[in-house]
Amino acid sequence: MSSLSLAVRDSSTMLRRNLLHARRYPSLTLNLLLTPVMLLLLFVYIFGDAMSAGIGGDRSDYIAYLVPGLLLMTIGSTTIGTAVSVSTDMSEGIIARFRTMAIHRPSVLIGHVIGSVLQSVLSVVLVGLVAVAIGFRSTDATALEWAAAFGLLVLFALALTWIAVGMGLVSPNAEAASNNAMPLILLPLLSSAFVPVDGMPGWFQPIAEYQPFTPAIETLRGLLLGTGIGHNGWLAVAWCLALTALGYFWSAAKFNRDPK
Repeated sequence: MSSLSLAVRDSSTMLRRNLLHARRYPSLTLNLLLTPVMLLLLFVYIFGDAMSAGIGGDRSDYIAYLVPGLLLMTIGSTTIGTAVSVSTDMSEGIIARFRTMAIHRPSVLIGHVIGSVLQSVLSVVLVGLVAVAIGFRSTDATALEWAAAFGLLVLFALALTWIAVGMGLVSPNAEAASNNAMPLILLPLLSSAFVPVDGMPGWFQPIAEYQPFTPAIETLRGLLLGTGIGHNGWLAVAWCLALTALGYFWSAAKFNRDPK
């Protein structure tokens, strides 16, 4: 077999391994998925009327504003499970066993990454169904905008997954990995997911604006609602590519380092 065939075979095996783990132990994924669902229900039914007044609309307008940010927050929540899974593999000795086997070495990480992206997409679909059930509609978006929105979600999931893999590799145990990956949930809270950046205090606006979630949220919001995205589209793609490259080289350097 060629090197490419071996890499594809071993990566597929590792992907099946991670999907089996997710199926047999779904509690972590479900717990992380509950966070964006609970926030969606909380901000719509408890704070919906007050928050909608802040954007000059009614509750349905605020649902349309809120959902894109929570979809990206769902990706951040799901990738925390990836950091925990990678850290568990590293601490329980299975990686040391893999190092002694004749397998394509990067396939271990590739299996984690592809599995996490698939779980992120599934989680986004589930949260999206909840959003539709409580009133979210995307009637003004074209088929091309829907395709672009899906591509952005996959690209963003890939970027955050590689960052989460790096966090898992540098964490000594699963608890530390979960704590180290908490910014993936906290950053959306400091973005334009819940309120417009213009409505924030002046000193806080740069914090919300100059981070990866805000341009991605504004781009996804524009695509799903059929409105303009301005320069946010290029910023979102640039952030995704930069985070993917950073996470990949960070993870590869840490994983390829021989254990002491």
